[in-house]
Amino acid sequence: MGRQRSKIKMKVSNTFAFVVDGDTEVWYLQMLKRNERELNINIEPKLPSKKSIPDQFKMVKDLAADYTKVFWIVDYDVIVKETREAKKGVETSEQLFIKLKEKAEKLDNVIVIVNNPCIEFWFLLHFEKTSKLYSDCNSAEKQLKKHLTDYEKTRKYFTKQDNDIYLKLKNKLSDAKVNSKSLKFDKYNTSKAICEMNSLFKIQEVTDKK
Repeated sequence: MGRQRSKIKMKVSNTFAFVVDGDTEVWYLQMLKRNERELNINIEPKLPSKKSIPDQFKMVKDLAADYTKVFWIVDYDVIVKETREAKKGVETSEQLFIKLKEKAEKLDNVIVIVNNPCIEFWFLLHFEKTSKLYSDCNSAEKQLKKHLTDYEKTRKYFTKQDNDIYLKLKNKLSDAKVNSKSLKFDKYNTSKAICEMNSLFKIQEVTDKK
């Protein structure tokens, strides 16, 4: 009688999955992969097509079984907007997110990254040290355009072969890491600027241990 094959799922070595809620995050991650090949990683961006926070959480949980690290990148401006519009007495988007974030972070290979208002604030921190809270993504983008005057939220702009978004910002990456270091999520005070993209570069820490 032949030996039965094991049905145990093995994690693929050194692979990283991403759950995000916007195209800009996917394009940025694709350019990170293209330009930092020495990291020797397999980035698998997962775009949930504007799925709800609970749907994104489920995806994070499922991916955690198969990947070395799972990064859940959240633009907080949408959560703030939905929370403002919530009916009195109903669980708000913010309350739900905080609950699911805490559950996700109990998984040892999941990192939750929050940007308030959005990823454009991370781009801005490459040029400015600021803790100003921008009311929405459009406001942050307007300030960013003072430095990247040609900035466009399009695939073509982000993924140009000779000057993609990652290359445009790369020489200021160390500044952005420093400028974002203190802008952490605090569930007791979410009405502030938040940028945790510095945690994304924990990829480097994982690969360096190999």
